[in-house]
Amino acid sequence: MKHLLSFILFLLFLSACVVGNRSPIPNEEETYDLPQMKDSGELVALTLYSSTSYFLYRGEPMGFQYELCEQFAQSLGLRLRIEVANNPADLVRKLLHKEGDLIAYNLAITNEWKDSVLYCGEEMITYQVIVQRNGKKCLKDVTELIGKEIYAKPGKHLDRLVNLDKELGGGILIHEVPEDSITTEDLITKVAQGKIDYALCDNDIARLNRTYYPNLNIDLQISFVQRSSWAVRKDEPLLAEAANQWYKANVKSRAYQASTKRYFEISKRITHGSILSVKDGKISHYDNLFKTYAKEINWDWKLLASLAYTESNFDTTAVSWAGAKGLMQLMPRTARAMGLPPGKEQNPEENIKAAVKYIAAMEKSFTAIKDPDERSYFVLAAYNAGLGHVKDAIALTEKYGANPSVWKDNVEKYLLLKSHEHYFNDPVCKNGYFRGAETYNFVREIKERYKIYQQKIK
Repeated sequence: MKHLLSFILFLLFLSACVVGNRSPIPNEEETYDLPQMKDSGELVALTLYSSTSYFLYRGEPMGFQYELCEQFAQSLGLRLRIEVANNPADLVRKLLHKEGDLIAYNLAITNEWKDSVLYCGEEMITYQVIVQRNGKKCLKDVTELIGKEIYAKPGKHLDRLVNLDKELGGGILIHEVPEDSITTEDLITKVAQGKIDYALCDNDIARLNRTYYPNLNIDLQISFVQRSSWAVRKDEPLLAEAANQWYKANVKSRAYQASTKRYFEISKRITHGSILSVKDGKISHYDNLFKTYAKEINWDWKLLASLAYTESNFDTTAVSWAGAKGLMQLMPRTARAMGLPPGKEQNPEENIKAAVKYIAAMEKSFTAIKDPDERSYFVLAAYNAGLGHVKDAIALTEKYGANPSVWKDNVEKYLLLKSHEHYFNDPVCKNGYFRGAETYNFVREIKERYKIYQQKIK
């Protein structure tokens, strides 16, 4: 018995010391720089979940910082592994404990961290801006903020507003938004929708959100600039130099510029317009295909047509900002997995056939939801967001005492909350940050249009 207990304790000791292929706290004297990484074949990047750094979309990793780091790793001949931290301080802690090789995130360049890390790669300049709607009444000078209602989250944004108010002699009507109520991106959406007039945020978040809401103006800067960049440990000078050299050589490359445009310039909205006359019983030129393949999943063909309209406006040549293609907007990896032949993405029948196969696969993931109509809400959400985010929303719904088998006002509510740090960092969430508002609206729009099709087409 004594020997058995000793053996069990030994196994527990080993499991506590091993994380992946690397000890989390190696010998302090051990050198682990670029040559050792090339020996291992892997670059471990530390980052945070956010709309600009790293997130999962339709099952595929995305994010501006993620894409740049992927390009950097490829230039070194290394495979990339992502490890996600909880906040900037946790990023630095993990780096110093050798749980990662590189911070692939816009880490603020501060005196506090200068003694601990080597900053490298692109030096980003960020600053705070007023988000407002375009028009003749746009504010162009900070003095025009007097008498205006400005919404801001606590922390640096609220602090800047309070200080600016003092500098101007008072008069700014400051609204502090509680940390756990809505996100900065929710505030931006409220501005775009006309529910509030002004909000404060960082310029990179503002730039990204303007691709969703072209009616926004983000030109009024109200803070000093903040420098930020990637970072490595002090004992990784070779990796730091490689990052610096890669940035200088690639900042104007096609891949680098494509990533910049994808997140900060290309519109995330699909323009929709009427294709055929519904009153004549026709929705699109592809109705016969929808009728044929909808039978394979026991869907009403009009629901499948509504999905296609929302995804592509029935445009077989459509390519989204994320790389989804064709009538049903399938992501490249999904298309291949569903047997869509390369080069056939614009073929309407092949695209619909693959999409229906994908829907059938997702239907199997929600067999616990017995009602087919209710299940279709979950399937549509997973089609847009990716199965993982919907599963996370179900887990959150169950945890907080709502009904995990009902979409409206239950699971959809928690999918919306996956853009909040408090929720996407919850242990029951396995897929991190997600901009849930897009999928929330996506599902509702499809269902509302489907009802119109049902009413007008017998």
